[in-house]
Amino acid sequence: MKNTLDKFNRPVRDLRISVTDRCNFRCTYCMPKEVYGESFKFLPRKELLDFNEIERIAQTFAKLGVNKIRITGGEPLVRKIIEELIQKLSNISGIEDIAMTTNGYLLESKLDSLKQSGLNRITVSLDSIDSKTFKKMSGQNFEVEKVLSAIKSANDKGFKNLKINCVVQKNVNEHSILDLLDYFRDSGNIVRFIEYMDVGNLNGWELKDVISIKEILEIIESKYKVKKLNENYQGEVAKRYILEDYSAEFGFISSVSQPFCSTCTRARITMDGKLVTCLFANSGIDLRKPIREGCSSEELDQIIKDVWIKRKDQYSEIRHELTKSNYKKIEMFQIGG
Repeated sequence: MKNTLDKFNRPVRDLRISVTDRCNFRCTYCMPKEVYGESFKFLPRKELLDFNEIERIAQTFAKLGVNKIRITGGEPLVRKIIEELIQKLSNISGIEDIAMTTNGYLLESKLDSLKQSGLNRITVSLDSIDSKTFKKMSGQNFEVEKVLSAIKSANDKGFKNLKINCVVQKNVNEHSILDLLDYFRDSGNIVRFIEYMDVGNLNGWELKDVISIKEILEIIESKYKVKKLNENYQGEVAKRYILEDYSAEFGFISSVSQPFCSTCTRARITMDGKLVTCLFANSGIDLRKPIREGCSSEELDQIIKDVWIKRKDQYSEIRHELTKSNYKKIEMFQIGG
């Protein structure tokens, strides 16, 4: 089944699995507090995929050629005994790399068990190291020092080269660009600046609020001498650079100003079992229903393969055309980053 290609000859190499729609943060660009307050009803546990169901889906994707899995949410660390899932996934033939994206607030106490279960890499979403800005963007009265401590502990316990992802919004956290580089330049961790994207429908996204990677790079070059690096592998999302005087890597994810749809190799599974083939999709194919109705492995394989070979997503390349048509998307907390 390997080397299955979609309509634009893109293979599937990466699987992103959202394990929960819940999160302890209320980031303004993902789960704004005014919408997702105390009265908001999240999915009951029985509607979430259980770990065995996720394992079955991942096994099929491994047959199709996936070798990298990323655990996302919501906040994946609010899902109980997430280590058990990571252990299951790490035992699948063909899976070479398991990563997790987290806001880092619950990370420190979990590091040993995550390491032992087979987690290879960690990405921490961190939009500012400035306490006031951190609280504003996370929507909670949490202390950023707890996240920074977790990052250092992760390094100490063997998780090297953490990705530190910062969503940059105009007139909100531009100062975080240099702050983050200053803070992490000697740590071996990699700061990545992400253009503010129109994921979901509720974050009030407008193009005027986007700071492009060109503008971010100009800010960085006002202080640092930088050099562009080659990509690590074909289809790598981040554009890689280095601070020359510190040998410190940083990068950009530019879905708005420089779309990378043509090389996208990622599939996504929502927490309730929908297969989604684009971060900006408005729907997905339900895998939970056939699994719970007792479909065979062969039947599940065929369902997933049929979805991928029909895939023709290129949202970021035709964003302006779709946004004019009141195009509705799956929310970010349901699909992960």
